[in-house]
Amino acid sequence: MKKICTIYRSSKKEGMYLYVDKAEDLSKVPEALLQKFGKPEQAMTLVLHPERKLARVDVEKVLEELEENGFFLQMPPQISDSDMVAIREKNTKM
Repeated sequence: MKKICTIYRSSKKEGMYLYVDKAEDLSKVPEALLQKFGKPEQAMTLVLHPERKLARVDVEKVLEELEENGFFLQMPPQISDSDMVAIREKNTKM
């Protein structure tokens, strides 16, 4: 399965992206989600297919969600406690 997909970046939360079918655009995204997402800023348009690699999400999952719901919401990566400890250690004595 191939889909032409428009990807929007959130104006409210860095690292949050919304994938939608280009033909349907934002028509299937619930209004409540758009309120929390903020003003969608177009990031790019891609042709998605099972062989394509995406940086932070599984393309199969994106295609499945697009088919079922009409959109896919990519959440920002979570910073783990070990990451925070490493950052804190680097910042203590500069």
